[in-house]
Amino acid sequence: MSTSAPAPLIALVGVQRTYGSGSAAFQALRGIDLEVRAGEFVAIMGPSGSGKSTAMNILGLLDTPSAGQYRFQGVAVQRLARDERALLRRRYFGFVFQGFHLLPRTTALENVELPLIYRGERARTRHAAARAALAEVGLAGWEHHTPAELSGGQQQRVAIARAIVTQPQVLLADEPTGNLDSQRSHEIMQLITRLNRERGITVLMVTHEADIAAYAQRIVHFRDGRIEREEQRDTTAATGLEA
Repeated sequence: MSTSAPAPLIALVGVQRTYGSGSAAFQALRGIDLEVRAGEFVAIMGPSGSGKSTAMNILGLLDTPSAGQYRFQGVAVQRLARDERALLRRRYFGFVFQGFHLLPRTTALENVELPLIYRGERARTRHAAARAALAEVGLAGWEHHTPAELSGGQQQRVAIARAIVTQPQVLLADEPTGNLDSQRSHEIMQLITRLNRERGITVLMVTHEADIAAYAQRIVHFRDGRIEREEQRDTTAATGLEA
């Protein structure tokens, strides 16, 4: 008896996104079909205006399609109410941005605790989870430093700890190395790769750098609001990590 493959964790089906109307309308996405399975590491590449950032906003529930379907774990996301989408986002997604987005006068520990505050977790639970997340990204002992006392690479590690402190299924990374030098960039990518491999976190990453995209198992190339092509990769050589 044959067994069917598991349903994708994420599926975009004919997704379109149009901004404005009439003669001023701009179609950022022109019918995107994309499936992502649990545990995958997928990079999205493309020139400016290709639609990759729009796709990432839709995937992260920060925007909704004008047409087509977005299904997460089989659920049609666009049919959910705004509060339901916000709950889904908080429960299942973690976000890492190019600009770190840390609160400047707040310690690393307090920055990492923020998503747990929004969840209403008790202080003792928050502190323990935030300390564990900081240790996981290599920042044990740095809990009480503010962003101004941390290097760019350390600030991005704090941001990653904040993204994973809620135990998300999906990590969305938008140009996560864009503000870092080459050495720090590859250190951050090795960390993200380890989280993907060891914790099974599904990673979706937007980048314009080919050497950063090379860490992903699959690269999806966008152009003019469409998927131009995809490529599967053997990531062992690119990451320097054992498969």
